[in-house]
Amino acid sequence: MCGICGQLLSERGSPADQALLQRMNDTLAHRGPDSAGMYVQGRIGLAMRRLAIIDRAGGDQPVANEDGSILLVFNGEIYNFRELRAELLAYGHRFATGSDTEVIVHAYEQWGDGALERLQGMFALALWDAPRERLLLARDRMGEKPLFWHHSPAGLAWASEAKALLALPWVTREVDTLALHHYLSLQYTPDPLTIYRSIRQLPAAHKLVVERGGAPQIERWWQLAFEPKWQLSEAEVLAQARDLLGKVVERQLVAEVPLGAFLSGGIDSSIIVALMAERLSEPVKTFSIGFDERHFSEAPFARMVAERYATDHHEFIFRPSDLAALVEGVIAATDAPFADPAALPLYELARQTRRHVTVALSGDGGDETLAGYRRYALDQLLRPYSALPAWVTQQAVPAVAAWLPEPAWIPEDRNPIAGLKRLGQFSATSHKASIARWGSYFGHADKLGLYSDDMRRAFANADTADVLAAAFDQARAETLLDRTLHADHATYLAGDLLPKTDRMTMAHSVEARAPFLDAAWVEWTARLPQRYKMRGMQTKWLLKAAFGEKLPPAIAARGKQGFGVPVGQWLRHELRGWARERLIGNRALAAWFRPAAIEQLLAEHDSGRVNHGKRLWALLMVAVWQNQISKGNS
Repeated sequence: MCGICGQLLSERGSPADQALLQRMNDTLAHRGPDSAGMYVQGRIGLAMRRLAIIDRAGGDQPVANEDGSILLVFNGEIYNFRELRAELLAYGHRFATGSDTEVIVHAYEQWGDGALERLQGMFALALWDAPRERLLLARDRMGEKPLFWHHSPAGLAWASEAKALLALPWVTREVDTLALHHYLSLQYTPDPLTIYRSIRQLPAAHKLVVERGGAPQIERWWQLAFEPKWQLSEAEVLAQARDLLGKVVERQLVAEVPLGAFLSGGIDSSIIVALMAERLSEPVKTFSIGFDERHFSEAPFARMVAERYATDHHEFIFRPSDLAALVEGVIAATDAPFADPAALPLYELARQTRRHVTVALSGDGGDETLAGYRRYALDQLLRPYSALPAWVTQQAVPAVAAWLPEPAWIPEDRNPIAGLKRLGQFSATSHKASIARWGSYFGHADKLGLYSDDMRRAFANADTADVLAAAFDQARAETLLDRTLHADHATYLAGDLLPKTDRMTMAHSVEARAPFLDAAWVEWTARLPQRYKMRGMQTKWLLKAAFGEKLPPAIAARGKQGFGVPVGQWLRHELRGWARERLIGNRALAAWFRPAAIEQLLAEHDSGRVNHGKRLWALLMVAVWQNQISKGNS
């Protein structure tokens, strides 16, 4: 696990600047506190910071092939590196280290870009093929490891985080207002955009190639296929699920450093801990974080699992004072506004976890691979409702629901009043954009009412739901559920959940691993018929059927509970003054948002009739980020 960066200057440019490369690399020290490496030759410069996990003694980077003609810097873990190494040895390749990094170099020698399809793991890599004057940048299938890039007449620069590119004097901090527009609905900036007009994200499962001074060429190298469906009996599916996930967890336990697990108390992380406990000779070190607000806290459920498997359990409580103290660090870690409130407790959990372990397995991806969100069932259940006349679904029902008080002490994903108030947005939004129907912070009309005149004119016809619909249409799938799962993989998982995990954990030099995102598991589950994922309103059927006996009964019987943070409640009470101080009279925000509209959101939230907690949180994160930018801290 590392941070990588580099530059490839144009043919007519000057040689790569080692001092600038060092400056970029220094910004990534938190991603790799154990060592640093650099290669500068002519117009190419590669650099990295290393968090040593495998072959700690011999795995420093950059790594080269036998004659030094191919060099690589790499961030991530390749879980099948031993199998690939044996295959490459049989082809005659010679290895100088025992690291997974060197396997990638020889795999490229043997198979070219086809090596990417053989890598099972999480990765972002930069490979320089000197004889061909060819640079290859690539990201893993699911987007677990990030990669940002900037291109100008001077050449190409890339890095694991935007802050490394911002260290270059010619990379500007000008805001991409289209990215801001999408952020308000999604809580993150969708790729390939970033909040900075001069920086772009390489999407998951894509590669970028520059050859002999040409322009960057970007293409997809892998796409998840949901067809053809497996023809398996229920008994066969259950047996294969147990065997496959067990093998996935076992190979993700490879490490030369202390290892543990994030345990939320939900089904996904609980199953991972159960499988770890069966495969480790010592108690699993588990880490969870909860809240004093019992409706939001899953800590009691995490304790049940910890007791069942006699883990070495560590539990922490997250409070409003922690949020105010940590928010600057969270925004500094993301280099952008990021409105998923769960980033804050995860940031603190990672900080506490680093005192005990360097690697932590998580339950990320369980919902997207096996249909864990309630909205998957609701999308199908409410199809007749969405077919009713618009005056019913978008006028009459929302008008009645608007008068209902919306308590902030109930998590939104389990709040029936919040659900009723979503029905107007549900019926007005395309079925191709499921998460915009149910989880969007600001709908399109909401944003136009919030915007300054310039912003409203610029984005009157730019509906963020179209971004999600495009991912829905690209799916290699036939059913509504599978197409929605594909859209969520490509947008919500890749844009919110995985960047959140990566930035919050790497800010504290912790490597997070996600067994549910292993390529073998993802590709197998995608092709399962719908009845093995969802039955009626029961989501994630397969996990409960295959692994329910490994869980305490209360865990196995639980429905989905998102990792919610009571920001709505806190913004009405403990953090009310803190929020108003940052939102009211903020000149920077006035360039994009009408001050009167922000004050109206605050007043409505205070009244208790509407829970604007997440909308206000999204604006607060813009305010905190903009303040950091003005000080030159990001």
